[in-house]
Amino acid sequence: MKVSVTVNGAPQEHEVEPRTLLVYYIRDVVGLTGTNIGCDTSSCGACTLLVDGESVKSCTMLAVQADGAEITTIEGLAPSESEMHPMQEAFREKHALQCGYCTPGMVMAAVSLLQEHPNPTEAEVREGLEGNLCRCTGYHNIVQAVLHAASAGSVPA
Repeated sequence: MKVSVTVNGAPQEHEVEPRTLLVYYIRDVVGLTGTNIGCDTSSCGACTLLVDGESVKSCTMLAVQADGAEITTIEGLAPSESEMHPMQEAFREKHALQCGYCTPGMVMAAVSLLQEHPNPTEAEVREGLEGNLCRCTGYHNIVQAVLHAASAGSVPA
């Protein structure tokens, strides 16, 4: 089946097997490997990206379901190669990563969370990110980074 999407502002059009998951399409067909594969069961959130501005676990969506969508991956989040997105900067400043495997998905989920709730409480951040797992148990610094990004102002996608 043909899939036509926009990924990080660039149009993409490919023939794919109907059963191809979006995460494999992004990684293997488009060639953007920043979106990690963690569990293939929607349990961990490592594959989180934005589809039409909404946080989506890309292992739960078929590539053909994204046809016509605007997709943002971790590679497309920053405004340029020489600067970081405010959420990425907050993660760096607050030491919100350890092994880094969950980081791309966690950052994407956090951006989506702040788009919906620009001024969340700590409890709302924890609830909003509960679908993304950090196997290093670095949640405290992750929550602090999201709160820091929120306090700094708007976090555009």
